[in-house]
Amino acid sequence: MPRLEVNVDHVATLRQARLIDEPDPVLAAALAELAGADGIIVHLREDRRHIQDRDLRLLRKTLKTRLNLEMAATQEMLEVAREVQPDLVTLVPEKRQELTTEGGLEVAGNRAALAEYLLALKAAGLRVSLFVDPVEPQIQAAKEVGAEWVELHTGSYAEAPSRAEATRLFQELVNAARHARSLGLKVKCGHGLNYRNIKPFRGREEFAEYSIGHAIIARAVLVGIERAVREMIALIGG
Repeated sequence: MPRLEVNVDHVATLRQARLIDEPDPVLAAALAELAGADGIIVHLREDRRHIQDRDLRLLRKTLKTRLNLEMAATQEMLEVAREVQPDLVTLVPEKRQELTTEGGLEVAGNRAALAEYLLALKAAGLRVSLFVDPVEPQIQAAKEVGAEWVELHTGSYAEAPSRAEATRLFQELVNAARHARSLGLKVKCGHGLNYRNIKPFRGREEFAEYSIGHAIIARAVLVGIERAVREMIALIGG
């Protein structure tokens, strides 16, 4: 049965817009768990534009499911991960100017550095996922540097300009997932997935987990986070 991890970054985005203490992403995470989410994702960025260190540490203490920490492969974040001990670390590319993550991590071109970084994470007892584009060279490289999971970047599929292009890109994702599974990698997918474009994924055994944030939080503004999470779980077949 597929699993859903809910990203609560944009609850923190709304809070930081006024630099006050609400809405609280920690409370939002608890409500998402009550609605059936299998895990919570937060991205602790270098610029701290949404999630703060306080949020991460409170989530580690209060979550009943799993904590997935998205982060850049930096020394600062390595120390944070060692201290907090999330259930999963997902390495993602990060640029200060971007509105959101723009693409997958360049693993194939940075094998040596990433292999060393993953060794440091594993030495701290941490499990690692790499956020990659759905192409064989990046998936192969992810396996070679020691990842246990890959999260396939679904942004191109989500932004496809036509139904025909979306169908083609969806098949690319399926093929990439099959390749990753053949290498012994576990497969997640995420970025830009919403209540409409998630429908083709239902029943696909290639994808073990879905990482969804913005669409759920946007819907939660209108219907509440518990209903928003339950509706997404129903769509993925959870």
